[in-house]
Amino acid sequence: MSLLQEILNWSQGLPAWKSDAVARLLAKQTLTTEDQDDLFALLKAANGIPDPKGRNPNPLTADQIPAPVKATTHVELLAMKNMRHVNAIAENQRLSFIPHGMTVIYGDNGSGKSGYSRVFKRACRARDQMEAIYPNAALPASQTGKAEAVFEIKIDGSVQDEHWSDGKAAPATLSSFAIFDSHCARAYLDSEDDFSYVPYGLDVFERLAKVCKHLKTAIETEHTQSAADLTAFAPLHGETAVGKLISGLSARTTKAQIEALATLSQEDLAQHASLDKSLKENNPKEKATQLRLRARRVAAIATNAKNKGALVDHTVVTRLRKLADSYRTAQSAAALAAKQFTASESLLPGTGGEAWRELFDAARKFAEESHPDKVFPELGTDSPCPLCQQPLAEGAARLQRFESFIQAEAEKTAQERRLALYAEYKPFIANILTLNIDDVTYGEIEGLNPQLANDVKVFEKSLVARQEAIKAAVISHEWEGTEQALGNPSAQLQVLANKLNADAETLEIASDEKARAALQKQFIELDARVRLSQVKDAVVLAVTRLGHQAKLKKCLSDIKTNSISRKASELAEKVVSKELAEALNCEFKALGVGMLRVSLQSRSDRGKALHKLKLELPQSRNPGEILSEGEQRAIAIGSFLAEVGLSDGKGGIVFDDPVSSLDHRRRERVAKRLAQEAAQRQVIVFTHDIYFLCLLAEEAKLATVPIATQSLTRRSEGFGVADPELPFEGKSTSKRIKALKAQHQTIAKLHRDGEEQQCQRQTVDAYFRLRMTWERAVEEVLLREVILRFRKGVETQRLAGVVVEDGDYAKVYAGMTKCSNYAHDKALQGGIAVPDPDELLADIMELDAWREGIEKRGKMTAQKRKA
Repeated sequence: MSLLQEILNWSQGLPAWKSDAVARLLAKQTLTTEDQDDLFALLKAANGIPDPKGRNPNPLTADQIPAPVKATTHVELLAMKNMRHVNAIAENQRLSFIPHGMTVIYGDNGSGKSGYSRVFKRACRARDQMEAIYPNAALPASQTGKAEAVFEIKIDGSVQDEHWSDGKAAPATLSSFAIFDSHCARAYLDSEDDFSYVPYGLDVFERLAKVCKHLKTAIETEHTQSAADLTAFAPLHGETAVGKLISGLSARTTKAQIEALATLSQEDLAQHASLDKSLKENNPKEKATQLRLRARRVAAIATNAKNKGALVDHTVVTRLRKLADSYRTAQSAAALAAKQFTASESLLPGTGGEAWRELFDAARKFAEESHPDKVFPELGTDSPCPLCQQPLAEGAARLQRFESFIQAEAEKTAQERRLALYAEYKPFIANILTLNIDDVTYGEIEGLNPQLANDVKVFEKSLVARQEAIKAAVISHEWEGTEQALGNPSAQLQVLANKLNADAETLEIASDEKARAALQKQFIELDARVRLSQVKDAVVLAVTRLGHQAKLKKCLSDIKTNSISRKASELAEKVVSKELAEALNCEFKALGVGMLRVSLQSRSDRGKALHKLKLELPQSRNPGEILSEGEQRAIAIGSFLAEVGLSDGKGGIVFDDPVSSLDHRRRERVAKRLAQEAAQRQVIVFTHDIYFLCLLAEEAKLATVPIATQSLTRRSEGFGVADPELPFEGKSTSKRIKALKAQHQTIAKLHRDGEEQQCQRQTVDAYFRLRMTWERAVEEVLLREVILRFRKGVETQRLAGVVVEDGDYAKVYAGMTKCSNYAHDKALQGGIAVPDPDELLADIMELDAWREGIEKRGKMTAQKRKA
């Protein structure tokens, strides 16, 4: 069973949201912020927290990964045809492939090659399918639809068609083909500090563990933000049913329980009033108890007022003012530095200010992506600016001066003091400064001391106003009035509480009545229920918050990484082996990065595989900073081939521009390696590099591997038109002459039709191509391919047939001279008369006749010399 199939089977036992995460991680190298938000919402929904957006999980399914194909099943791709609604690619095309050996498809940029590649990736369930396939943008919506194509394949000798449509499950039989392109290449090089190679698929465990860690942070943040403030309900505590309910509030408390105690009938309310009056008048002991309770409530308010007052007192103001003044001083110094900085050269107003610094920081962050091989700000004069994306030129030096300004001491000091101020300011503005006095308690205070009750209200408003004034002063630096002491009534409240306790003590000493204990208990129960009814909504809200926190705690159990680590270790035992390490090292050596090696090591930590293949690098930095882009691409190709080579079966492989970023030596190595692979399995290569195409042809020839070449062109019917012929630059001498004869027919018709200007332009182009053909003939015919521009070696054996006579020199010189006289529009610009079609044909035929003569002479000469 393949690694991806193992992951699929494992994911089916996971919660739906986690399986969705696995699907996203397999499809994307990096999850977006939107992905993270989706997974957070899905995790919470799975634990009873509804999602306002109604998002549903999309667990990993079998059609999202390559289907298992028996090792004994031999699948060959014969053609890709009848593509519809794929970019602007012409419909009803047939791109054929040879089943044994190598097929190379050449296409210039804009020829439609990428469209074929995108369909290949979707149909063969490649590891990167993020590029969308759009229909022809030039057509009205009514004439477009979902992309589709037909693949003509041979399975164990039986030919059949497989239909593919975008958005539907790809045919399982096509899963035997592996696809490599520049997007897939990035999946092979781990950017973590351990510089390890992880086979495709196994890295999903480590990345899933990181997702879980991110979700844990989000859960803990939301848990803190949703905390319920239960201190406001402290006056309800006691031995009553309400007191027990309030003291035991939890996520298990139901709204029905609260409603049952907080809902009183008219009879209940009447009884409460009656008991209150009679107990106060006729029962000194009960009245003393009420006074005790009242004193407790007043004392609680006194304590609250004292604590809240301390949050805006002189000490707090002094501390914040000191930090704000310190930041303002540093900010002024930074502004002066910015002014001096801008005065040194002509810069836009505001340069060096806050907005400018944010823009510069953004440029620095973007440069890490746009210039991965550079260290900001030393991007170089030829690099594009990360902001305007024009060449930096002299702006490169300005970037460095900007960075020097940012790193200046004044600017650093300003930023440090801003952070110090914010560390004090953030918790200060988060303080809630209301006293939370319910109406009943306020009425009691008002009945005993109206002025004190008024002072309490004034003080509560003053607290909020003082907080706002301090907040404004931090910004405006106007601190007048913020240090003036507030009239805190906490001392008077405590005096009142002490008086109530003293009165109660007097009543208790003066009375010994015990007759109405039952009525007292009944009144306390009713009174607690009345008080609960006044804060019922707040209690329900608090219970809702407690319930939300409990559900968030359940989420934490879902994001533990133990099971991820266990599965990663289990699969690592199977796929990370000495055999894979040897295969990788062998591929690296073949592709010219043999100085890099991998070694098998063991480890386990939060979802990371137990076994890893450590990439041995000379320095402990990101591979992107140590390895060149070409080395990274070579590692990617080697990793891809190593995995394919160790997999079961001989399924074909498809490469889309595999040598991008590689120098000529590594291109030669890749060409040789692909030719070797083509002897084992079907290989298909898309390329826009004519040099690489020639290398592939040469290496296939040396390896005696069949090779077929063709090209994609743009014609009137659209892009991506399959042509069995290569472009003019890739043709042999004889085929170039054939193409020139065909072009002559077009020129002759233009001449007959009186299209003089177009006829002249076509004639100039024909002579330019005729000159290219003379150059090719020298290499291929006169020198019998002893040396070729797109071949790395010199075949000295071919010298056996090489003879260069004076007449050859004269013929080549005359032909090249005449062609050069008309090439590059020189004739049109300089007023030189352009030859007529008959003269052009004569020049073409002269080259053809010379070619035939030289070929015959060369064969005869070779026979004589070998004899």
